[in-house]
Amino acid sequence: MAITKASLAAKKRILSACVRLFLEKGYRGTTVAEIVREAHVSVSTFQNIFHAKDGVLIELVQFMFSNQFGVARKIAGEAAAPIYIYAVETSIQLTLTERNEVLRDIYVEAYMQKEAAEYINRNTAKELYQIFGSYQPQLSESDFYEMEIGSAGIMQAYMAHKCDIYFTLDKKLERFLTMSLRAFCVPESEIKNVIAFIQKLDMCHLADQVMQHLFQTLAMHFDFSLSE
Repeated sequence: MAITKASLAAKKRILSACVRLFLEKGYRGTTVAEIVREAHVSVSTFQNIFHAKDGVLIELVQFMFSNQFGVARKIAGEAAAPIYIYAVETSIQLTLTERNEVLRDIYVEAYMQKEAAEYINRNTAKELYQIFGSYQPQLSESDFYEMEIGSAGIMQAYMAHKCDIYFTLDKKLERFLTMSLRAFCVPESEIKNVIAFIQKLDMCHLADQVMQHLFQTLAMHFDFSLSE
């Protein structure tokens, strides 16, 4: 069936409304009734385009995850070894969810929703193959996809578990990196160097910068404005 200008315009309004509402109220806190009212569309129009709220989450996840390694590369340094870029990228994700509860909600939901999680796993597996392939040259990209399913499970669990005085952010980052890098057969000496590098960074400040850039980019891409 041909896509009409009217349906494209409706899709844009729905996306704009959804992203703004997700960022202000959280994914779970946003209802379809609020979305259709904000987007000025009918429930049937929403369902014809996205079927359910999950469909919007997939588009949002694709946008959010599309350039994460690029951001990490800039922070770690363009000449940095790929393993350091991986460490920065995953550390920023975990830190973002501690700095903003709405982002925690969106990220955790993304790792739980079947289609969104599949997108994350497939695209991350390609990056993992490039980063860690030399440590396990006998493995293929499909092997790294299978490993990413487990790594993503750890990431989702750590994102969902809030830090406290006993399980601090520093400890969370160290635990995650230790487990994930060991799974990819990185030597212990390199793991120590990577963790030491991450501990020298002001991760909270970097995450705040990434968060503001993310919000601004989302607002520009999906054509909406956020309240303070």
